[in-house]
Amino acid sequence: MANKQEILSPEIVNRGIEGSGPYAGSLSFSVRVRQGMPDFLNSVNLKYVKLGYSYLINHRFYFIILPFLILICGIKIGKVTWGDLLPIYDMTNASFIVGLLVLIVYAYLDLSPRSTYLVDFACYRPPNELKITRSKFIELAKKSGNFDEAAIEFQHRVLKNSGIGDESYLPRSVFLPVNKITLKESREEAATVMFNAIDDLLATTGVRPKDIGILIVNCGIFNPTPSLSAMVINHYKLRRDIHSFNLGGMGCAAGVIAIDLAKDLLSAHPGTYALVVSTEIVTFAWYVGKEIDMLVPNCFYRMGAAAMLLSNCRLDRWRSKYELKQLVRTHKGADDRSFKCIHRREDAERKPGLSVNKDLLEVGGHALKANITTLGPLVLPVSEQFQFFKTLLFMKETEIYIPDYKLAFEHVCILASSKRILDELQKNLELTEEYMEASRKTLERFGNTSSSSVWYELAYLEANRKIKRGDRVWQIVFGSGFKCNSVVWKALRSGGRPKRSPWIEDST
Repeated sequence: MANKQEILSPEIVNRGIEGSGPYAGSLSFSVRVRQGMPDFLNSVNLKYVKLGYSYLINHRFYFIILPFLILICGIKIGKVTWGDLLPIYDMTNASFIVGLLVLIVYAYLDLSPRSTYLVDFACYRPPNELKITRSKFIELAKKSGNFDEAAIEFQHRVLKNSGIGDESYLPRSVFLPVNKITLKESREEAATVMFNAIDDLLATTGVRPKDIGILIVNCGIFNPTPSLSAMVINHYKLRRDIHSFNLGGMGCAAGVIAIDLAKDLLSAHPGTYALVVSTEIVTFAWYVGKEIDMLVPNCFYRMGAAAMLLSNCRLDRWRSKYELKQLVRTHKGADDRSFKCIHRREDAERKPGLSVNKDLLEVGGHALKANITTLGPLVLPVSEQFQFFKTLLFMKETEIYIPDYKLAFEHVCILASSKRILDELQKNLELTEEYMEASRKTLERFGNTSSSSVWYELAYLEANRKIKRGDRVWQIVFGSGFKCNSVVWKALRSGGRPKRSPWIEDST
C-alpha cells in the first residue's frame, strides 16, 4: 500500500503549448492526484479549528453567566443582616431574597439548554431464511439472468474482499428473473424492517404510541407517497398533532441528521418523546445492469433498520441509557467532486442504480478531516489541545502535534461501509483493533445497513458488556452529498446484557 506522502503527492504533467483560446501560446500543465484517502491528521485547516471552538463557547455560554448571577445575588444578600430578617413583622427583605433566588433558579433552568437523552434503541434482525452466504449470492445472481459474465465476476471479486461474512440478510425478490422494482415489494420490506424495530423498542421502554410527539424517518433512496413516516403513523395510530418528518436522499449520514433534528424539535416541544427510525430499502436500491460503478452497492447493502427513542425531560435521565454530548455535521456539497461522487442515475439501458465513483475514498477523507478538526476542541482533553496549539504556533507544519483521539473516547463506531474504508480510517486515526472491533464485526455479520449501521455497532458493544457508566461513544457516519457527521454519547449507566438484541440469538 502506498504511504501517506505518496497518496497526497500530486503529479504535474506538461501538456505542451496551448494552440487556441485566451491562453494561446502559453505552457499548459495538468495536475493528477493519485486516488486514496488523504492523511487528514497531518494537515490542519484552521477554519475548522475555529469553528470547533465557536461551538464550544456557545455551548458553555450559560455556565459562564451563572457565576455572575450568583455574584450579583451575593452582593444583594450581603447588604441584608440577620437583624433585618429576625423581626417577623418586617418580611420585605426576606420575601425579596427568596423571590430573587427563585427567579434566578427558574431563569437558569429555563434558559439553559436541556440535555437530550437516548432512552433506548432497537435494531431489526431478519429471519434466518433470509440469510445469504457469499457463494449463494453469486449462485442466485447467475440464475436470475440479470447480469452478464463480467458483472458476475466483478461482484464475486468485490464480495471476496468486502469484509462481509456469510450471515448477512437480503430479500430474495431482488434475484427474481427480469427483476423489476415495484413499490409493493419495497413497501413490504420497509414495513417489515421498520415495524419490527419499533415493536422491539416500544416493548423494551414501555412507552405508549400516544406518548410520542415527534417522528423522524430517514431512508435514502426509497421515498414513496404516502411517506414512510406516514406508514408508521398509520400502523401505530400515532396522535394527530404529531410533528412528522421524512428525510430522503441524504444517504448513510442521514441517521445523525435525524438525531440532530430530533434534538432541536425536543427543545422547541419539551415534555414529549421523539422516535427516530433509520433504514435503507435494499429492494428499491438494487441494480440489475452491467456498469461497474453501479454494481458496487449490490455487494455491500443489506437489510436492516434501527429505531431510537429520545427525550429531553430531566426526569427521563434516570431511565435513559445515554446522554447526547456533541454533534458535529460537515457538508462538502459545494464542491463538485464531492457532490458527484455518489449519486443515483440511469445507465445506458435506462436501468436505475446508485453510482459510486473512484473519488469516494479521497472525498470521504477530506470530509472526515474537516469533521474531526471541528470536533476536536469539543472533546479532546485540555492537555492535548495545549500540545497541539504549541506546535501549531512555534513549529513547522511537518512537526505539528497530532492529538490522540483515543483519549477522548472509550468506544468508536464507524459506519460499516467496507473493509477497505475501515482499514484506511484505522490507519489515519491510529485506532487499535479494540476500537475497530464493533465496526468490523457489524460489517461481517450484517453488512452495510446504511444509516442504521452504527446502531448495530452500539448494540454489539452492549451485548458484549463493554459499555460502562461514563464511557463516551463516538459514532462517525458519512454519505452522499458529500457529508460526514459525528455524534458523541455518554453512557449514563453500566450496560448489562440486553434482553433484546440483534446479536443475541435467543432474544425475543
